[in-house]
Amino acid sequence: MKKDQFLARRSALLIGAAALGAAGSAGLLALGTDDEPARSVAPAAGAPAHRLPSKPFAYRLQPLTGDGPPGAARGRTPVRHEPLLRVSGRGRTMVLTFDDGPDRRYTPGILSTLREYDVRAMFFVCGEMAVDNKDLLAQMADEGHVVGNHTWTHPRLTELRRAQIRSEMERTSDVIEDAYGERPQWFRAPYGAWNRAAFQLGAELGMDPLAWTVDSLDWTTPGTRTIVDRVESGAAPGVVVLSHDAGGDRSQSVRALREYLPQLLDSGYHITVPRRQYV
Repeated sequence: MKKDQFLARRSALLIGAAALGAAGSAGLLALGTDDEPARSVAPAAGAPAHRLPSKPFAYRLQPLTGDGPPGAARGRTPVRHEPLLRVSGRGRTMVLTFDDGPDRRYTPGILSTLREYDVRAMFFVCGEMAVDNKDLLAQMADEGHVVGNHTWTHPRLTELRRAQIRSEMERTSDVIEDAYGERPQWFRAPYGAWNRAAFQLGAELGMDPLAWTVDSLDWTTPGTRTIVDRVESGAAPGVVVLSHDAGGDRSQSVRALREYLPQLLDSGYHITVPRRQYV
């Protein structure tokens, strides 16, 4: 399909796309204490693509949009006990996220593809990378992407003291604000290692925790085709896809995005970013 035909078809699809609404079901995350490692429980294998599980899991996520969870004070970020794993919404709504950057070797290629198809994504950046690539964060802001906090040095938070976790988060939020123009509203724990201190400190800094539903495992450099297959086979309404734009050779991730993004859009998926209206 030629690009002009593709964009015309996509515009028609977007006109009919429903706004984000009620929350979707999600996988579970078993939390540790401040002194114990967090343990994640992956969603059940073999779940059919393109539809939500018919039976909800043990807890149901609050919406990522709207006025926040019941009982949350407007203007304050609630302290959660699990990270958000899915976006809420009707129809085929998905979120693409990229961790560990920005990296001048790979992030521009990802931004170029997103711009070509008029798609917004989320970038969870590390402060030590962002501080030397503030122009890329400014570009993300200009092009409508969401920048989240992925700590300064990408440590395992469950192995740090509370003061160290705060420093990792706060320094990164400062550099994001300086380059992006506003402080981040989302954070993601490196390695998916969450604990009570991470949730509490994130909330104190005005951020909600976002994990992922589909892991492309692109950091293992399994080959472009394998990454594409993992994203396409995991595609379903509400999923959050994890990929990387730094932390190693991410050329496969850049090429994979160019393959799976138009396929997802042509299949009727609406690639979007979550909005928080209660902060």
